Amino acid sequence: MIGHTTDTSLAKDEWAKVSIADAATLSCDAVCARLGVSERGLSAGEVARRLETEGPNAVRTHRVRWWAVLGRQLRSPLLLLLLVTALISFFVGDRSDSVIIGVILLASVGLGFVNEYRAQLAAEALHTQIRHEVVVRRDDRAEAVDVIGLVPGDVVHLTMGAVVPADVRILAQDGLECDESVLTGESQPAEKSSAAVPAGTDLADMTSCAFMGTVVHEGSGDAVVVATGGRTEFGRIALGLGDRQEETEFQAGLRHFSGLLVRVAGALTSSIFVINVLLHRPLLESLLFSLAIAVGITPQLLPAVVTTCLATGSRRLARKKVLVKRLVCIEDLGDIEVLLTDKTGTLTEGRIAFERAVDGKGVLSPEVFALGLACTEATIEDGHAVGGNPLDVALWEAPGAAAVAKARRLATLPFDHDRRMTSVLVDDAGRGRRIVTKGAPENVLDRCTTVSDAARATLDTEFGAGSRVVAIATRSAPGLTALTAADEDDLELAGFLVFLDPPKIDAAASLRRLADLGITVKVVTGDNATVAEKVCRDLGLHVAGTMTGSQIEALDDDALHLQAATTTVFARVSPEQKARLIRAHRTVGRDVAFLGDGVNDAVALHAADVGISVESGADVAKDAADIVLLEKDLDVLAEGVAEGRRTFANTIKYVLMGTSSNFGNMFSAAAASTFLSFLPMLPSQILLNNLLYDSSQLSIPTDRVDDEMLARPAHWDIHFIRRFMIFFGPISSLFDFTTFAIMLWVFHAGPALFRSGWFVESLATQTLVVFVIRTRRIPFWRSRPSRSMLIAVATVVAIGTYLPFSPFSHALGFRPLPAAFFLALAGMVAAYLTFVEYGKRHFFERAPSPAPPVHTQASRRQDLIWGRVSRWTHHKPPQIWPRRHGSSTRT
Repeated sequence: MIGHTTDTSLAKDEWAKVSIADAATLSCDAVCARLGVSERGLSAGEVARRLETEGPNAVRTHRVRWWAVLGRQLRSPLLLLLLVTALISFFVGDRSDSVIIGVILLASVGLGFVNEYRAQLAAEALHTQIRHEVVVRRDDRAEAVDVIGLVPGDVVHLTMGAVVPADVRILAQDGLECDESVLTGESQPAEKSSAAVPAGTDLADMTSCAFMGTVVHEGSGDAVVVATGGRTEFGRIALGLGDRQEETEFQAGLRHFSGLLVRVAGALTSSIFVINVLLHRPLLESLLFSLAIAVGITPQLLPAVVTTCLATGSRRLARKKVLVKRLVCIEDLGDIEVLLTDKTGTLTEGRIAFERAVDGKGVLSPEVFALGLACTEATIEDGHAVGGNPLDVALWEAPGAAAVAKARRLATLPFDHDRRMTSVLVDDAGRGRRIVTKGAPENVLDRCTTVSDAARATLDTEFGAGSRVVAIATRSAPGLTALTAADEDDLELAGFLVFLDPPKIDAAASLRRLADLGITVKVVTGDNATVAEKVCRDLGLHVAGTMTGSQIEALDDDALHLQAATTTVFARVSPEQKARLIRAHRTVGRDVAFLGDGVNDAVALHAADVGISVESGADVAKDAADIVLLEKDLDVLAEGVAEGRRTFANTIKYVLMGTSSNFGNMFSAAAASTFLSFLPMLPSQILLNNLLYDSSQLSIPTDRVDDEMLARPAHWDIHFIRRFMIFFGPISSLFDFTTFAIMLWVFHAGPALFRSGWFVESLATQTLVVFVIRTRRIPFWRSRPSRSMLIAVATVVAIGTYLPFSPFSHALGFRPLPAAFFLALAGMVAAYLTFVEYGKRHFFERAPSPAPPVHTQASRRQDLIWGRVSRWTHHKPPQIWPRRHGSSTRT
């Protein structure tokens, strides 16, 4: 690998000064000498020293910062304007009222800050569970390490499908090609070599180097790390992007909803202010009241509630072995309607075991076993495969493998998805030099000169039994020193390697559960169609039709769309065909998820609405995915879908309740201010009412969700929210007006008593109505809220009722209420909840079905970069309270 030995304890100003541009122009020996690495690799002590000096191989250090969360809480211009107005009032008007307003605003901001900060900490802690590893040579041993721990001078092994973990100089390669589109925008893979290039060569032409974030498209190689983290070409681009990420449908819905609130708040605020001025009320008092109305109609804790809902969902998902890269991906997961999944590990056990090696007649053959061991791309360490594809690993784990593998490999032609084969050139004692080819039976048999009927019958028998089969073929190659695809011809079939991957016992139940969630499951596999069909039948999945890759290739997009709709199994498909299948299923606006973990799944994962991979999958698959499963299990995925829908349902509960109740109350305040000789409620009382109400709603993330709300996806529908607000808001106002009448005509209330009565009534009605609006069923009887919600709502109502009798009631502008008022209050609350219940049934019976979501395609290059950034993000352990940290980026 490295043809020299050198001192690995160089000073930092030696190895750290080597740039990728310098390394590209140096010979392999020269660059290793400059980096202080020997053929044994770096020692553990030297790695530790360099890691301490250079820091982790991370583009950025991702830590939640308290000041950023606090800034989001203070971002509301209405809130800041109200605070400024209260300060002005403090110096020129009513100081006590201004102080109360300030305290309430601080309490509101503090409550939102604490909840969002803790939720962000919990969410970021989940990312530490996603690991990306690379095979590295240290202390003369090959071992798999996390990419974060790489340092300059590490010697890494690159295989097909691997994401290059740092900027590296190629030392040795075998047909190595890298997809560099993430850096250069070029769609064609770039060939790599170990030869130095002239000084001044452009990045795109540095054939002797591979760069962080690019993907090994074909072949394999060994390389030495030159630059890590932010010093890499990829790191500079990623840091230049800042924290911008593509907006999801969920975030777009929140933005449109916020726009609706701004318009409503603006209309109410301006009209109320004008009315109060025309009534010759004090200008500053009118301004404070108008701004309080605007803040009151705005769900101030919406960011905290949304984040808490998402964080609660992420914690539940983590307990169920589902990790999300971004919190907002949880809602996307709940939108799934069609799932295209591979077969291995989802429908089958995923523990591929080598069964036997047979010749063309089906007779056990030690020679075929030995040939299979010789034809492998895996790195072999002490008779075991380190890395490599699952079939090679399973073969080397078979008893006696190390003793049988004696052939010496001279050259390797790596696997690719067009040939679907691997070939090696070996020197075999007693047999001379020959080519050994291993791959998909259909492809290998096409390269053989003759194939007996017995061999075809053996193959059909194994496929019919559901076995995975790899064909082995050979031919003599005297004098050959290198391999090309043209050499894979005139082969003689040696036999078959048979592997077993039985169906999962519980997969049938998982498929039924997904069907109950309204999800159509389809199988996309590189395996044989007969094998895939048998697995589906064994699990009770109805196979409506089967298509192969060759049949897909023969269809145009329109024909494929029609054919794919009625097909269940897609077999022997290429990576590009998987992506075509996903686009075909998306043409009708349905949300399509793709579950894959292999090298050839990355394109399809990017094409899907929701890309799902597994923790044990290929690095490029995990980078392309939105969701990572810690266990490759359809039942785990079903849990994730249900949790995504539960999270969205709870978020919408807050939105619907907050907008309708707040709109009704603020409309009532606006109307009352036109005929009363005093303000119906003081600005501080409006803010206090809103703070107490929002506090009770922080329990929504813990609430139960009805089964029918999980049975189908739901999407943001601003028209629906607006209709809901306009329909239920006036119902709230109707009972507010009833309260006004009772306070004025029954209790002959003055300003303080009037405000006390309306404060208690409005808080009780808008808080208790949560139990009616949270479900389409009959509340409590057919749909029970969570215990946390019951306690939170009861506590807030009790506090609101107590405030007029509390020692500080006078400072808040309240006075004690007569006992008779609470009899009237009980009747109004009961009548209000009954009225809303009947109104709810009428509303939902006439509500139209929501339109399907509009899909948008993000910039592929930026999407690729953000997908890769997650694997080089250094996460610190979460803290309950913030501590002083360093820079936000780490190079």
